[in-house]
Amino acid sequence: MISVHNLSFHYTAGNAIRFPDFTVAKGEHCLLLGESGSGKTTLLHLLGGLLRHYTGSVQVDHTELSQLSETSLDRFRGQHIGFIFQRNHLIPALTVEKNLMMAPYLAAIRINEERITEVLSGLGLTEKRKSSVTQLSHGQAQRVAIARAVLNKPSIIFADEPTSALDDKNCDRVIHLLMDVASQNQSTLLVATHDQRLKEKISKQIRLTSGN
Repeated sequence: MISVHNLSFHYTAGNAIRFPDFTVAKGEHCLLLGESGSGKTTLLHLLGGLLRHYTGSVQVDHTELSQLSETSLDRFRGQHIGFIFQRNHLIPALTVEKNLMMAPYLAAIRINEERITEVLSGLGLTEKRKSSVTQLSHGQAQRVAIARAVLNKPSIIFADEPTSALDDKNCDRVIHLLMDVASQNQSTLLVATHDQRLKEKISKQIRLTSGN
């Protein structure tokens, strides 16, 4: 499902970072561990096609990302990958429902009202469907971001530091929510984090160091 081999990336400043080889199987849950500056977010963006011009091999869902055109990559990402960023990137001017509709729209997929209802119900957000995202609590906004990421039933979910600013109770709630949603959709889940609390939650782990 995810395969990385001889991967390195050169930053604009000229610095280069190398990543260890690894594979993550279909439906598997995995932690990407490392301190700040170890390249976790960079790797996640490479795996999601948000960064390009790498050397080596990045295969996602049996597709080598470097071989896709920009247009094909945008479509592939929208149809196969769900991203949960450190910041939720919700559009303040839109309702919860309209924010979710952006996922199939950008992926050139038909908007499915029943799927929106299903996802909102599963995340306890049914009553917030027509609400402005500016009226949501932090936790509700985070759940909307998760809903948007899984709406298209992606085969892979990437989450970047989803628990770093949370207390223990909410940390447990969010990671179990991500794992449950991934399992329901039979999605591969890769969580980039330096949050040591998550090490007991997911057994498969890939560690990055500044020396990679």
